[in-house]
Amino acid sequence: MPRKIIHRFLPDISKLLNRSSLRWVNRLSHDPNLFHLNRHSVSLAVFVGIFCAFIPLPAQTIIAAFMCFWLGANLPIGLIVIWISNPVTIPPMFYLTHRLGSYLLGTAPTEFTMSLSWEWFSNLGAGVLLPLVAGSLLCGIVFATIGYFSIRYLWRWKVIKNWEARKDLRLKRKQGI
Repeated sequence: MPRKIIHRFLPDISKLLNRSSLRWVNRLSHDPNLFHLNRHSVSLAVFVGIFCAFIPLPAQTIIAAFMCFWLGANLPIGLIVIWISNPVTIPPMFYLTHRLGSYLLGTAPTEFTMSLSWEWFSNLGAGVLLPLVAGSLLCGIVFATIGYFSIRYLWRWKVIKNWEARKDLRLKRKQGI
């Protein structure tokens, strides 16, 4: 089962939630899918993680945690998947989403240099942030949907493969091989 593979990489949730700094999460979580591994909660967690990875805000982890609570997705996996946007991948991701957003909005991609002044920041909103947000939302929805259905398909494929292996084993035992 995929559950066994995922358990190898995740920490023990019961030990983690018994820490004094994380007891508030245990009180908030009434949905069993937040920490259980099943096809529904894991695929939703991948959706949430990928979608939030494309959000051009510094609070991606907090948004993902609230979305996991709201949707009943697996919380640890949702928070781990966010890290596809890390300091190495953020510049190319946001550059490409900015270019896509500019194409969608019909504007020319903005070339900008950074200078910390109020004038630069106010011009940033119109020229850079609107295309960045538009492209990021589109990429986030598209790639999150692809991730969601990929996990559902792979999970189902692995379960069927395990069923067939057990069926073949039973058949071999029955035949005395």
